[in-house]
Amino acid sequence: MALLEARGLTVSYGGLHANDSIDLDCHTGKLIGLIGPNGAGKTTFIDAITGFTAVSAGSIRFDGVDLAGKSPDDRAKMGLTRTFQSLELFEDLSVRDNLMAAAEQPKWHSFLTDIVLPGRNERPYVEQVEWALEIMKLGHLADTMPSDVSHGQRKLISVARALAAKPKLVLLDEPAAGLDTAESQLLGQHLREFLDHDMSLFLIDHDMGLVLNVCDYIYVLDFGKIIAHGTPAEVRSNPTVIAAYLGDSAGEAQAQDGAAFGALAHDKANNPDQENKETAL
Repeated sequence: MALLEARGLTVSYGGLHANDSIDLDCHTGKLIGLIGPNGAGKTTFIDAITGFTAVSAGSIRFDGVDLAGKSPDDRAKMGLTRTFQSLELFEDLSVRDNLMAAAEQPKWHSFLTDIVLPGRNERPYVEQVEWALEIMKLGHLADTMPSDVSHGQRKLISVARALAAKPKLVLLDEPAAGLDTAESQLLGQHLREFLDHDMSLFLIDHDMGLVLNVCDYIYVLDFGKIIAHGTPAEVRSNPTVIAAYLGDSAGEAQAQDGAAFGALAHDKANNPDQENKETAL
């Protein structure tokens, strides 16, 4: 049984299917990728999985439990966490405190107990935070404010915050966006390391070099539908996938040269002057 199972997942806005009958599995100990052109519905899928948008049809099961009716908070407590494209860091808290806010799981009566016994249960959370800082090589920034670090470091802080709760599955929404080549390669190294700590990862990103190099299995989304899935080698050489990124004529021309797909798709995704295939949802 897969750790995460989506079956017939559909998210609709009016008459538009942002996600259309998606079937997708994420198995324990694996790094699964989801790629697709801008506006394909990738972030909508993560929003649906984590409870931030309503599902019109289909089902989602996580660790054997049906997620229907469960809030984002409930899902996070089950071990399903995510990052956001906009980072959503607490600018008035240090890097360490940002991670602490994610690691702690207070109950409704916690504030009363904290008045009587302050710091009673901090140790486990402190250990989790220090572990996340160490694995992301951010210990030297622990007492720094997010506003005082680079964009690339802010991205790594966002990933570390998702890890601080020691989740079972982390959904990463474009963690490499805005990173330079060296930073992206460093992130890729970290992602593979996470799998050695009883975690599974689900990665969305436009950096095709990153996705094709680090993922065990990849799904391709276009206009809300899964158009292909397979190993990185299979996806790289799939004419349907190439056409979805580069257009039908380019797809035909490149079908015999799948090795060029990663670089070409990366250029298209990061070219602000090139028209998107559809309006981003």
